[in-house]
Amino acid sequence: MTKEEIMKPENLVYQKPRLLNDNPMHYCPGCSHGVVHKLIAEVIEEMGMAEKAIGISPVGCAVFMYNYLDIDCQEAAHGRAPALAGAIKRLWPDRLVFTYQGDGDLACIGTAETIHSLNRGDNIAIIFINNAIYGMTGGQMAPTTLVGMKTATCPYGRNPEIHGYPLKMTEIAATLQGSCYVTRQSVHTVAAIRKAKKAIRKAFENSMQGKGSSLVEIVSTCNSGWKMTPEAANKWMEENMFPFYPLGDLKDTSGENK
Repeated sequence: MTKEEIMKPENLVYQKPRLLNDNPMHYCPGCSHGVVHKLIAEVIEEMGMAEKAIGISPVGCAVFMYNYLDIDCQEAAHGRAPALAGAIKRLWPDRLVFTYQGDGDLACIGTAETIHSLNRGDNIAIIFINNAIYGMTGGQMAPTTLVGMKTATCPYGRNPEIHGYPLKMTEIAATLQGSCYVTRQSVHTVAAIRKAKKAIRKAFENSMQGKGSSLVEIVSTCNSGWKMTPEAANKWMEENMFPFYPLGDLKDTSGENK
């Protein structure tokens, strides 16, 4: 059998998402961002929403999302992505509108915008990458940094008496009346990637069906900021991040009438 005979559409097992551009990614090797970008591209394509999807880029590692996803994108001021997304969704309710934010952007500078958007029940999806550190700017402590975790700005470890406690934004989101779907996932294994994709799909469908706000947290690694190899970072995440940020659905009222 020749290569041409094998390479037929009916024999296709997997291919790069059509909406994922061929641009080389700037993310560090082992970073979770590239995997999540791929999942978003797959879900949008499978939903047939390529021409109606609008992604909101934040400030941080994911600021260049528009360089990798072949959809309409808008940049927001630091932390303001949910406010911008809510405005766009109100102007164009037929659009699939989502934000893609890191923990420094969403849980620190954008705390108010995030909480008020979720509480209003804006029909948007928020994708929240939580690697417990400010990755782009040098590895400083973030609101999500664990107690005892060392960063550039807490080199002896986070001390709650000095720095306060880690902020669980997803648990806060689950208490808000306007949120319809709140979940915490990861992309460190194939099984986890499949669950994360289903969560993103559900959040996007909620947006299009007008069911309220959805928040999908992805517990992630920052092997560069954590000063670890990708393999060691995944193991550290499993042993330290997951106990404090447990995976699974925290709220799902998407089956109820709004």
